[in-house]
Amino acid sequence: MGAASNLSAAEFENSVKTGAGVSVIDFGASWCGPCQTLAPAYEKLATEFQGRARLFKVDVDAELELSAHFEVMSVPTIVFIKDGETKARIQGNYPDKIRAQIDALLR
Repeated sequence: MGAASNLSAAEFENSVKTGAGVSVIDFGASWCGPCQTLAPAYEKLATEFQGRARLFKVDVDAELELSAHFEVMSVPTIVFIKDGETKARIQGNYPDKIRAQIDALLR
């Protein structure tokens, strides 16, 4: 397993929704080309921010309830949460924008 953890709906309730700090969720799918292209950069970000922000991955096909909760309509969709509250989202393969958003939320 990489630095970014897989996230289920049950884990979301326990560790993200009620948790403090910055969490980032990458909603993707195995059949999604841009998602597969983003994966190595996202893992690198997870390692870079380890201990300061938690980065998660969600397979939209396996976690329909969680994907619906965040109204994910296209993949990849990256959702940024701070102290249990959704702060931003980015759609598409933009590692630099993801890094910048995490940096902004950590300030």
